[in-house]
Parts: sequence; structure tokens; C-alpha cells
Amino acid sequence: MGRSVRGWGIGVLILLVLVGQAYSVFEPGQRAYVLGATMLILDIVGFVSGLRAAKRGEAALWLMIALGRLCAIGTFVALMVESVAQTHFLWWVGVSVRLGAFGFFAFAVLLAPAQRMAGRMRVGHFAETVAVVAGGFMVVWYFVINPAIVGTPASLSWIGLIGYPIGDLLMLLAVAVALLRGSIGPPTGPHALLIAGMGLYLIGDAVWSGLEAQRLMVISSPYAGLLVALGGLLMTLAPMRVRVPEKQPDRNAKPDLRWSTHLPVAAMVVGGTLMVVVTVEENDMLPWGGLVLGLITMAAAITVRQVISLRDSRDQIVTDALTGLANRTGLDEAIGRVLRRREPFALLLVDLDGFKLINDAYGHAAGDTVLTEFAHHLRGIIRGGDVAARIGGDEFAVLLTAVTSADPAGAVAQRVLGAAAANPVRLGEDSLPIRASIGLTLAVEEDTPKELLRRADVAMYQVKRAGTHGWRAYDPAMTDRRAEDAALSEDLDKALLRDQLYVLYQPIVDLDSGGRPIAVEALVRWQHPALGLVSPVQFIPIAERSGAITEIGLYVLEEACKQLAAWDRQLYVSVNLAPRQLQEPTLVLDVLSILRRTGVEPDRLVLEVTESAIVDQSAIATLATLRGHGIRIAVDDFGTGYSSLHYLTRLPVDILKVDRSFVAELNGTPEGSAITEAVIRLSHVLHLTTIAEGIETPEQAAELRQLGCGIGQGFLYARPTPGADLDFTALAERSTL
Repeated sequence: MGRSVRGWGIGVLILLVLVGQAYSVFEPGQRAYVLGATMLILDIVGFVSGLRAAKRGEAALWLMIALGRLCAIGTFVALMVESVAQTHFLWWVGVSVRLGAFGFFAFAVLLAPAQRMAGRMRVGHFAETVAVVAGGFMVVWYFVINPAIVGTPASLSWIGLIGYPIGDLLMLLAVAVALLRGSIGPPTGPHALLIAGMGLYLIGDAVWSGLEAQRLMVISSPYAGLLVALGGLLMTLAPMRVRVPEKQPDRNAKPDLRWSTHLPVAAMVVGGTLMVVVTVEENDMLPWGGLVLGLITMAAAITVRQVISLRDSRDQIVTDALTGLANRTGLDEAIGRVLRRREPFALLLVDLDGFKLINDAYGHAAGDTVLTEFAHHLRGIIRGGDVAARIGGDEFAVLLTAVTSADPAGAVAQRVLGAAAANPVRLGEDSLPIRASIGLTLAVEEDTPKELLRRADVAMYQVKRAGTHGWRAYDPAMTDRRAEDAALSEDLDKALLRDQLYVLYQPIVDLDSGGRPIAVEALVRWQHPALGLVSPVQFIPIAERSGAITEIGLYVLEEACKQLAAWDRQLYVSVNLAPRQLQEPTLVLDVLSILRRTGVEPDRLVLEVTESAIVDQSAIATLATLRGHGIRIAVDDFGTGYSSLHYLTRLPVDILKVDRSFVAELNGTPEGSAITEAVIRLSHVLHLTTIAEGIETPEQAAELRQLGCGIGQGFLYARPTPGADLDFTALAERSTL
């Protein structure tokens, strides 16, 4: 209700001013009365609104604006009474009080909480302000002060003739400071109205003073009065638009005032142009013509150099030196600009997966190459109005403008993922596709850059936890699981000591015989005392990040070897080896020690690694050493990671395991079997064994046999089972049926 009433009041006030000014155009004789009445109404409303705005926030600013309007009311009353009573004392009171109004208006901005500056920044700000005010002073001097001094004998009346222009210059100083450095905050909403109103007011007042100095009838020109009226209107609307803030403003937010650096240049142009015009008009080309021309040329050259320096300095502040994209500061400024314009947009947060492994394997120079290549592809994907930024080591962000739904933003995310996968980075003889996790969020009203990045980070972390090369859009139902994962990590450190981890076994069977078991894969499980059974998909990534995977991996290996020895069958056991374990310098000695303690021959052990784990040259050397001792190596989930045919030919690998996602596509059609068939043929060419994972139907098993894959595992044959409960005899009999 309150906003509705305020809106009606603003509308009536605007209509009143516009109608009054339109009327004064057609009725010049009434112009002085209309302007006087208009300004009195605006000053009264502005005084009351300023007092109310001071209670809502920025008390010093709006209180001084209110006092300035009160002085303007006092001027009107004093001069009206003086015109009737012919009391010269009241004229002095009116003039003095009006000068006080200028002071309050200026100091309202100058004394408001300003951004803290020091050193060269403070000196540069002072120089810019002086340049702007000096340009205004040249105009006021030529058109107002000089004619007044020349045409009027020295007297106390100069206070009125010269004092008002000096007051205008004081207001110009305040406006220049506000625009150059945003001393009262970003020029939006009430602040923008205030600055614009002060600007129009001082221009109108300067025109008024200039006409008076030229002995012209001020009231005969509607322009000065119109500018003063419009300026007064905007200054009145400013406090009326102030509302109680719903949240505290971000004191670290920097206003987007890049355009303000043009103000000193504009002031120099105005001053130089005025010098040329005056020199020509006064017909004083000698000697002033050459001096003026030289001064203007020199100032222009210095200005160009200064603009270039400013651009260079700004580029260093907002640009990432390595990739040439925007940095975190540049991204924050871009987000701030779009938020102030209230335009719809989306934000993508991109994190490169496995980047640390690349850095460790090939060195930081190679890591920089990956970052610059990815930045190049990112730059080629986005539109001209979008902003791509590198905001961390291997973390990027993309601001997508004019986006109102998740679908177009998701399409961009998919293009980013596609470009990364389709353009592998060449590092020596190796070709590495880039994998990434992307979270996206849409902007909402009253967002901040920090909140947007937080939401995108939550969505991105969901993708990273799933271990996929993909993207997710933020959903309010999503929770930030990092605290939960941290708690799980603490519990996981104690899980082994408390016997909460155990090992299950899933048979690997001969497909040609109908399912005769030939091996088992060891799979770790965690029975949490409070949470129950925790999925390996959830706790294995946590263990890898915390380093607990090293101890867990050795525990699983020893348990599997003990169970294999207890079975006393001609089987082999397959155990997963995490990327973190391959970085351990004692891994080979630890594995061989377990084999000796359990009495298992090396050729009965298969160590499974993922493609992403073997991009490290030291990891390849470790695998080669293990293989040299007779242990076989399998690449798990082949086709979903850093696949490279040339790369694969040089790896110490014996077995390729076809990922369950490819097996699930088998449906009897060439399209469904395309990838699986390609992997099987590749295995045959490289003389490798192929094992298919995730077999769930007899039809899948039959199609795999037709494609040439003779070994597999899946729920069709057996689920993961405790070692003591695994009945190999029943499995073998079932295979003969």
C-alpha cells in the first residue's frame, strides 16, 4: 500500500512539473511565477523526502540534501519578502542562504562515505577531478565571471554575480567526484537521480548566470528555467525512491565506472575548443593562435597516452595473464554490470577433471598448455556479448547474457564439453582429451556474484562427485555436500580400525561355456554404524581426495589374496587400483609383499586401473614394473576416459574391460553395438583380452559372444557376494545347463 501511494505521489509530481513547464512556454509572461511556484513545491517535497530517506539509510547524505532544500526554501521566502518590503538586508539573506544550499548539495556528496584511496590512486583521483572542474571553470569564467567583472564596477553585488557561478563549480566538483570514483556508491537508482539532478541544476543555473552577465532577460529564455526545474525534479525524486535495504550492501563491491575515465578527456576537449573559439572570435591569432594550437596538440597527445595507459592498467587488473580471459575481478565486474541492468543471464562454472594428474605427470608448463588450449576453445564457443573467465587454477566461468532458461545454457555447456573432448591437447607424443565438470545457474533478482558462484559450484560439485564428464543445472533441492563429505572422510579414516569395511566378490565367467567362473573381482563395501551401507560411488572419491584410498586399497588387495588362497581353485582375482595409489613410491614393494605373505602367485593377480589414472608417466613406469613381476594389468571402463589408440599401444596393459554403459546399449542393432564392437576389435588387434562388465540379460551375453567377446561379468551370473558364501560348484553346474 505504501509503495502504491508513493508511486501516485511521484507520478503527480512529475506531471505537475511537466505541465507547468509546458504552460510557461506558451505564456512567457507567467514563466517567472510558474518557475518560482514549481521550485518552491519541489524544495518543500524534497526537504520532507530527504528527512525520510535519512531514516532509511545513508543519513549524512540525505540529511544534507534536505538541509540544502531547506536553504532553497529560505532563499525563496527571503527574496519574496524583500521584493515586497524593499529591505536590502533580506536580499543579502537570500543570496547567502542560496550559497549555503550550494554548499550543502556539494558536501552531501563530498562528505558521504567514499571509497578509501591511498598513494598514487588518491593523487590520480585528485588530478582527474581538477581536470573536470578546470574545464567547467573555463566555461564559467568566459561566459559568466569575466562579463560580470568587466561590465560591473567593483561592489558587493559581485557576491551574487560571481558567488552563484562559484557555487555551481562546487556542485560540479561534487558531481565529478561522484562519477569518477562513486563516492556515494554505484550510480543507480536514487544515487543516479541525485547526480543527474545536480548536473542539470548546475547547468541550468550556469546558463541563468551567463544570461544575466550578458545583460539579457533571463526570463525570456525557457531553457534555463526548464533545466533548473528538471534538475530540481530529479533531486526531489531521488530521496523519494530510497527504500529500506533488504540486506546490507556489499562494501567490497566496486562500481562499474569505466566510462568515467572519459570525463577528464571531455573537460580538456571543452577547454581546448573554448580557447580556439575565443582566439578566433577575438581576432587575436598573433601571438595566441600558435600558443593555443601548440597547447591543444600537446594536451591531446598526453591525453591519448593517458587513455592507453589507463586501458593497459585496467587490462592488467581484470585479465588473466596466462589465458587472456577475464580474471575473477573482471568476472565480478561483468556480473555486476548485468545485474544493475536487470538483464537475464546464466553463469557456468567449469572445473577441469584430473588436471593435477596432468600437472604432476608432465610438469606445470604442460599444465599451462592445457589451460591455454581450453581457454582458446572456450573463447570460440561463446558469443560476443558473453564473458569467459579463468577464476582459479583450473577453474573457469562463463557469463551468458540474455539467457532466461537452463536449456540454452545447457546447450552451451554441452558444446564446451564436446569441444574439450574433440580437441585433445598434444603433449609430446601423447594426446590427452580434456574432461570437465560444469555447474550452471540462472540469475535471479538481488543476486550477487558470490551467491551466483556458490550455486554454480554446488551444481558443479554434483557432477564431480558422480565422476562424469558432464554438466548439471542448479536446483534449489540440491544441497552442498562438501560438509557431509568432510564428515564422511573423518569417519572413513577410522573405518578400517573399526572393521566397518569388508570385501565382496563378483565372478568373472567364460561366456562361451555359458557362465563357468574363471576369476573374481574384489569389491569393497562400507557398513557405516549410523548411515548403514554407504555406496562405493559415494565414499571411494572421498577416499581418493583424502588419501585414505591407499590404506583401503592395500586392505582390499590383502583380503582378496587371502580369500583366493582359501578357495584353492584355479582362479585369478582382479583388484582395483586407484590413481592415488599409483603415486605411492612403495606401491610395488607393498603389492609384492602381500603376494608373498598370502602365497598367491603373481600371475593370479590382475590390477585394474582407469584410463585417467595412467596419463602419468611415473604411473606407467610403476605398472610396467608390476607387469614385469608377472602381474597382469587391466584398463577398467575403457572408452570413457582419456582414450587414445596411439597412447594405448604403449601402455603395459593385458586386459580391456568394456564399460557397462556400452554393454547396456546392446540391442541387436549395428548402432547399439558400434562402440562395443570397436573396443573388441581393438583388443584383438593389440592381442589383449576383453572382459565385458554389467551383463544383465541372456541377449546381451549372446550378442557379446557374436562380437567376439568371450569373458564377462554381471548380475546375469552373480551379484557381489561374500567370499564364504560364493558357491563355485553351483555356478559351474549352471553354466552346463
